[in-house]
Amino acid sequence: MSSTSTGARSAPGAGRGPTGDSTGGSAGGGTPGPGILERIAAFAYRHKWRALVLWAAVLIGVQAASGVAGSAYHNDFSLPGTESQQALEVMERHGAAQAGDSVQIVLQDPDGLRDPDTRQQVRGMLGEVAGLDSVAQVRSPYEDRGAVAEGGAIGYATVTLDGKAEEIPTEDTRRIIDTAQQASGDGLRVEVGGEAVRAAEEGGGGGAEGAGILGALVILVFLFGSLVAAALPVVTALFAVGSTLGLIVLASHVVTLADFTPPLMMLVGLGVGIDYALLVFSRYRGELLAGDPRVPGDRTGAPHGAAASGAPAGPDAPGAAALRERAARIAMDAAGRTVFFAGCTVIIALLGLFALGLGSLQGVALAMALTVLVTMVASLTLLPALLAVFGRRLHRGVARQAARRAARGGDRAEGAAWRRWGHAVQRRPWAALLVAVAAVGALAVPAADLRLGFADAGNDAPSSTARQAYDLLAEGFGPGFNGPLVVVADGSGEPVGQAAERLRTTLLDTPGVAEASPPLPARDDGAATVIAYPDSAPQAEATSDLVERLRDDVLPPLERDTGTEFLVGGSTAAAQDFSATVADRMPLFVAIVVGLSALLLMAVFRSLLIPLKAAVLNLLSIGASLGVITLVFQHGWFGGTPGPIEAFIPVMIFAIVFGLSMDYEVFLLSRIHEEWERTRDPAAAVREGLAHTGRVITAAAAIMIVVFAAFMLSPERMLQQFGLGLAAAILLDAVVIRCLIVPAVMQLLGRRAWWLPGPLARVLPRVRLEHR
Repeated sequence: MSSTSTGARSAPGAGRGPTGDSTGGSAGGGTPGPGILERIAAFAYRHKWRALVLWAAVLIGVQAASGVAGSAYHNDFSLPGTESQQALEVMERHGAAQAGDSVQIVLQDPDGLRDPDTRQQVRGMLGEVAGLDSVAQVRSPYEDRGAVAEGGAIGYATVTLDGKAEEIPTEDTRRIIDTAQQASGDGLRVEVGGEAVRAAEEGGGGGAEGAGILGALVILVFLFGSLVAAALPVVTALFAVGSTLGLIVLASHVVTLADFTPPLMMLVGLGVGIDYALLVFSRYRGELLAGDPRVPGDRTGAPHGAAASGAPAGPDAPGAAALRERAARIAMDAAGRTVFFAGCTVIIALLGLFALGLGSLQGVALAMALTVLVTMVASLTLLPALLAVFGRRLHRGVARQAARRAARGGDRAEGAAWRRWGHAVQRRPWAALLVAVAAVGALAVPAADLRLGFADAGNDAPSSTARQAYDLLAEGFGPGFNGPLVVVADGSGEPVGQAAERLRTTLLDTPGVAEASPPLPARDDGAATVIAYPDSAPQAEATSDLVERLRDDVLPPLERDTGTEFLVGGSTAAAQDFSATVADRMPLFVAIVVGLSALLLMAVFRSLLIPLKAAVLNLLSIGASLGVITLVFQHGWFGGTPGPIEAFIPVMIFAIVFGLSMDYEVFLLSRIHEEWERTRDPAAAVREGLAHTGRVITAAAAIMIVVFAAFMLSPERMLQQFGLGLAAAILLDAVVIRCLIVPAVMQLLGRRAWWLPGPLARVLPRVRLEHR
């Protein structure tokens, strides 16, 4: 967060903002009028109750409307052009029952499922299930000899749904679960599995949101020494997140939004909302401190103006109310511009997800971009009104802190520790750079082994019925039974009976296939399906290799011999197709996000090397965070359950972390650039930039880390991966990159850091972060 002088300075370039344009100075000729953010702040400050009532009305209104309308979240994992999607379309076109997802009712009885009493008990339960909503067909274990495992103690009934799992109402799925489990007793154990069951059992983020808010509040209390001061950024974030959540619920009726959107939105909204409000509030507090004559302005890093004019220190002294309003306006005009630009970089990064062309992520990207936008607006409009309401109490706390500091010795410069740190790094820039890059690079190495996929019931909580059904099926039928491959024979209008029989024979002769079902005909004879069960678990690399081998080596010769097209589908193959699609389109996504963000930084700081440096360092921190996720969730370090990384985690983390890292880059470099314009001393500019922003950036990063890490308390593996990845990335960015690598690189670049080729300088627009 940068500070701009509002009083006269004798040094050359005084009062110049990050672009080198005049941004400050005493009132007089040539001083620009109030900027739009300052005018907005002044209006909200002077009409505080109107602004508060308006925000309260928005929050209550959208929450009430969303409560009446209800949510219509829908997971769209369709991938046009992929083989698994083509297989699904063929089944739907020919009316195959396998076009709908299924639920398995898994049964276990030590006395055997063929016991007459057990058989009667099971058949009665299945009859009730067949009459429930969303059930298309029920196939009893007694109708299919292969549905009872060797030994007769474990078996399953297949409940075919009338649609995809994400389309089935949760209430219908829960009714199936309850009806099936009512048959438990007298030695019979009943568990229910399937994707629809897993979705019905998911419980959101648990207490993660509350834990994150509490942790952020504790940090803010330590930072400001006042509960009221600490509560303002949190209240601002809660208003923004609450309003956005209602808007997203309403938007789910218009656009496709995945059911995991709300927890992700809250994760990012709380972190960003508290962060942005903190940056504005810190500047406001700095202006009040600068208005206290007991705290020298040139030692706090806050502007001189109020102190130089002899503004009173006490909240009740004459002119104190004007000082508070002036502080709010300056905070919005200075820090508010930085927040606005930072928010735009996050939004650009999130909207870059549209380049992937994945419907399941586009809605999430849009919702999260809306979240950042609303939090940014709340920081720029709601916070000034809160400052007006609580300004007197906040001013009293600032005055009390100023008195304590004066009693301890007011000559001690604020930020002195950061200056000393910057000086130490600058003495040995190569050592600091190489050690830091080596450490972050070492964490990034495991990301090269990143294996994408989707968690299945085997990663769920052991107490869930879906996990217990998964374990029973693996015990009775082998590990591959939980991830069958649905191989579709498409005759393009011709009968496929003989081709489907040959397909089954070929599959049974294929290494890696444990069993294959008889051909299952569709409603017409133009298509049929054969269910192939691998001898490896769904998430195993051997299963992925089997899918590739079937598609590339096994099935093409059979297609030529029979004139029938064979397509490998099912959830396991679809997960592999999704992962491959993400990997193929990732370079385009990265190029768009990095390119647009670099152009913005180039326009703001009028430099070629700084945007390139920022892009490289952000990619380094993202790679390290993905390496940490790989170690914990793929290799099972620190007690994690081994398995693949959720396929959309890398792109989502890239979008979010890249935007947030650019935030900190802007906060630090804008202050460094201001000092560079003022002194033309690159080394001193870096030290002063660290001194004036280090405390706030560290606090902001700590809040982000606490909020994100709290989501590791969630029972959902996906949210745990998000929480760990984002927390690790912010920790590395704030501690290693901002404190070590950036000062070292800036020292080595020297004056070259601010070089911009003439042709680019003429083409690029001038973007100013500060008006004064």
